[in-house]
Parts: sequence; structure tokens; C-alpha cells
Amino acid sequence: MSIVYIVSAPSGSGKSTLVNELFKMVSDLDFSISYTTRPARGSEKNGKEYFFVSNAEFESMIAADEFLEHACVFGNYYGTARRFLRETEERHHDLLLDIDVQGAAQVKKRLPEAVSIFILPPDRDKLEWRLRNRGLDPEEVIRRRLDTARREIENYSKYDYILVNNLLEQSADELKAIVLAERIERGRKTPAVAGTRIEETRIEDTRIKETGSEARRVEERRLLSIAEACRLERARDRVQPILASFGAAPVRN
Repeated sequence: MSIVYIVSAPSGSGKSTLVNELFKMVSDLDFSISYTTRPARGSEKNGKEYFFVSNAEFESMIAADEFLEHACVFGNYYGTARRFLRETEERHHDLLLDIDVQGAAQVKKRLPEAVSIFILPPDRDKLEWRLRNRGLDPEEVIRRRLDTARREIENYSKYDYILVNNLLEQSADELKAIVLAERIERGRKTPAVAGTRIEETRIEDTRIKETGSEARRVEERRLLSIAEACRLERARDRVQPILASFGAAPVRN
């Protein structure tokens, strides 16, 4: 049975960069390319960033129940086709879905065992700086994205893991740890099989490279520890200042 990973984040949080880094470090992981009715931007190519289709085509796919999830965002449809999960299972791989909070809720309802990860910016000011710095959107769109981000982050408590994207290298390592820790816990693959590097460990003040099964156990413990620190219950305190910076209501459970 394939593991389905859901990754969501407000626009400008660095999600795409982190996902790209993840695929450099973890093997046997497929990416689901979403369908959308929005026009292609810049150098985007059909079948690479998205499958670009008309409203009529998208609505025909909805009627045929071809989507695992779909949503309308800023006036455009986005959706994940069911066929990606079928194809991933045939390859004995796992599947990563890059979808918004609406889509994530739909997938979790259909697939409760899916692993959900929410990526947060360090605060509102940093997110606004990122949105303006990338130079893709006019002022009106930036404001709308910031307002949407405020509403989206209020859904953080519906996710299994929380990742605050402040430093790219650290955040990428945390995302990798979550993916591989879930494989370890479900008995799917060990880090060595997944293609990760063996960490060096300091023993008696001499840096040596662990080998064989002991090295694998060391790496597994490291991954499990990092992933555990990102679990929702352990991340709540880190999230409150971020919520406050957006003027979002604190989530109480």
C-alpha cells in the first residue's frame, strides 16, 4: 500500500522549493501533477507544472468522478486525478500531493491514513517580503494572497505535521525526516533503501563513518526524532506567534 503525503502551505511559503529539494533526497516518491483551468504562466509547460485544461474539460472530469480532490481557488479549478494514485501503487512507490487546505480536507476524508504536512512562513512580514520579492503578482493579488494565508493557517491543527520554513536546509531536512520516518514506522523502507546518505557520528572524539546495520539504526533514530519534533502536538507553541503576526484567531483544541 502506497503512502500518500499531503503538503499544503500559503502561497509564498517556499513549498515548491522544499518539495524540489525533497525529491533530490528521497527515492521511490512520485509527484502528482495537478490539473488546472488557470492559464500557464511564464515558462510553464503543459504536463510539467500542471495539466492545463478548459473549464469544460475540468467539469467533465468532475462529472466522471476522475478526481481524488478538486477545488476552486481564485476563480480557477485545481484538482488531483485519481489515476496518479493507481499508477503509483503499480510502481510500489509513494505519492506526494501538493494541494491547498480544501483539497487536503477532501483527501483526508477519502484516505484517512494519508500523512498531512502544513508548511508555515516564519511570520506575516517574511511572507509578504517573499511574495513581493518574486515579482509575479500585482498589489491587489499580493493583498489577496496575504488575506488567504491568514485564513489558511488557521487550519494548521487539521494536519499531522507542522513545518516552519525559516532556513531552507533545516526545513528540507525536516521534510525528508517526516517522509522517511513514516516509511520506517509503517515498515515500508529503511533510509538506506530510500537513497539517503549515512550520517557521520562522533565517537570518542573521533569522527568515523558508521557502516551496516548499526549505521542504519543511527540514521533511523535521527529521522524519527526530527519527525517527532514536527508533530502537531509538539509544534503548537511554535505556531502561536505566527498566528498572532497574521492577526489570526488562536486555534483551541
